[in-house]
Amino acid sequence: MITVTGATGNVGRVLVELLAGAGEEVVAVSRRPGPADPVPGVRWVPGGVGDAESMRPALDGARAVFLVLGGELNLRGERPDALMKVVADAGVERIVLVSSQVSATRPEAPSHARLRGFEAAVRALGREFTVLRPGGFASNALAWAESVRTRRTVFAPFGDVALPVVDPADIAAVAAAALREDGHAGRVYELTGPEPISPRGQAAVLSAALGEEVAFVELSREEARAGMARFMPEQVVAGTLDVLGDPLPAERRAAPDVQAVLGRPAAPFAAWVARSLPAFA
Repeated sequence: MITVTGATGNVGRVLVELLAGAGEEVVAVSRRPGPADPVPGVRWVPGGVGDAESMRPALDGARAVFLVLGGELNLRGERPDALMKVVADAGVERIVLVSSQVSATRPEAPSHARLRGFEAAVRALGREFTVLRPGGFASNALAWAESVRTRRTVFAPFGDVALPVVDPADIAAVAAAALREDGHAGRVYELTGPEPISPRGQAAVLSAALGEEVAFVELSREEARAGMARFMPEQVVAGTLDVLGDPLPAERRAAPDVQAVLGRPAAPFAAWVARSLPAFA
């Protein structure tokens, strides 16, 4: 049995489908209800990484667990040790943790302190582990969905700064491999898309997919900060804008790990747009 946290999220939802499709027994953990139509081989359990005790029923009998932290856990929540104790008590043998590329590229960044803490706790547990460090998600473009639907316009800062955003489906596919296959223990995978693409370039991809012009309006850093602060903690906003506006060379680089694990190139932003087009239409 494999337990998947964040099972209704951009990565977890795809991972549940991949594992169930491969014949695995899956316990899907989320704070939101699961799909109305049951998926064969999948049992839904309420809970989350931020509440260690809620994870006990979900981990009972699990041989492997996929851990993804919600955004609110970057700055608050239980200590990682609390969850690791529950994982150890359940006898879980294998852990796959989603961290962040920024945990490595900016080791002093306060915005990612809790992710670094969870990485350390997973390593210290003494079980098989794999750490996934994705860069920016292609699905972050969903923040533009309403303005594209209603005004055919993308509003974003740093319009010409390009980063190799990763398709969440690729993160899920790498996670599925690490959960099911041997040979990934102790590995840290940096997951990105195949090439850097700027916000202006992403707007152009949306234009091509929709068959209509999508305008691009560049926001100032302060305008972007004000918008992000409505749903993100201030330290996370500041750290995110630092990466988006002044990325380090390592953050601009397309990493090879998706292809190394999956045996195929990472999916481009256009592939994610093609699957997600109804959100923008």
